[in-house]
Amino acid sequence: MLLAEQPGEAGPAWRGGQADAEVRDVPVVLVFRGSRFLIHVTERGGVCFREGSDYACTYGDCPGFVSAVPPVSGVVRVRVRAAGGAMGEGVDEAGWDVEPGDEIEPVVQAVGRLLKVCREAAGVSVPELAEAMGYGEDMIRKIERGARIPRPELLDRADTFLKAQGHLRAFTEDMKKARYPKKVRELAEMEGRAVEMLLYSNHNIHGLLQTEEYARALLRTWRPAYSPDQLERMLAGRMARKSVFDRSPAPEFSFVQEEVTLRRPVGDTMVLRRQLEHMLEVAKLPFVELQVMPTARANHPGTGGLIEVLKFLDGTAVGRTDGDFSGRPVSNPRQLRVLDLRYGIIRAQALTPEESLVFIEQALGEL
Repeated sequence: MLLAEQPGEAGPAWRGGQADAEVRDVPVVLVFRGSRFLIHVTERGGVCFREGSDYACTYGDCPGFVSAVPPVSGVVRVRVRAAGGAMGEGVDEAGWDVEPGDEIEPVVQAVGRLLKVCREAAGVSVPELAEAMGYGEDMIRKIERGARIPRPELLDRADTFLKAQGHLRAFTEDMKKARYPKKVRELAEMEGRAVEMLLYSNHNIHGLLQTEEYARALLRTWRPAYSPDQLERMLAGRMARKSVFDRSPAPEFSFVQEEVTLRRPVGDTMVLRRQLEHMLEVAKLPFVELQVMPTARANHPGTGGLIEVLKFLDGTAVGRTDGDFSGRPVSNPRQLRVLDLRYGIIRAQALTPEESLVFIEQALGEL
């Protein structure tokens, strides 16, 4: 059970109600990735889930948040603690484990050493820093050893608390990148340079098209199952990749989705429904072509698995497919020609973009 101890300044409404509607002395049950917590709200609604912190956030900003009963609008600055000293499953932690062999490891270790130097220079003990940051002592020691990637907001707060004069804060951008798994960072880097993307998916909706709730439900189906920490890292990385849609100029996107990916109710029917609605919105972007490959089109070269080709401004490209090249990215022109050929045939046999939008709308109507 979590108890709000220090109410504070309220912020804008997030969902339902009015921003200026006061809610006083209301116990709110929060469902957080399967765990239930009771928050006693003495100002306007909304909490954060970090033990010992006084960090304000909306419900929607909190990873893993599902619902609140009763629903309360707004944001509140609170201080929270866990009864018995234990946090429930899914509550925000100070960072992420470093993957063995990740090239970001030396940077994480350097940040950890710097945190220790700043802490000792300020005459602050590990227990004192842990209490001020709202995390366990063991977590702070892991960060200082370089075994844990610190969250950017922890570095920001530690810089202020330790009077580090911006030395810790200078690494927040590096840690924002480090929080994503290595393979996600590499893929995001290539997508960030691409001027054209050819993306065929036959098992699931492509990651760049996924809503957060669909992606979370999909990642939970993988085996062996991700730990909560791993799942949040993978999810955050997948959502961050969608920033490619905001580039100016934006790359040209060609998506071809197998019909089955639009019908499999990953999560549940409502999750799929919102996912299809999102795809219709993305398809309206002027630089996006979205096509559907009907299941009835039996003879096409996509039966071997997904195909992705990213083309860059200098004329080079990189591609991969499940069916060949051991599933690894390739940049050899001869291998890329094979992928271009297959994708061209798939694109020609799929429904046109206009027909595909009608198809998705019909699929929505059947849910």
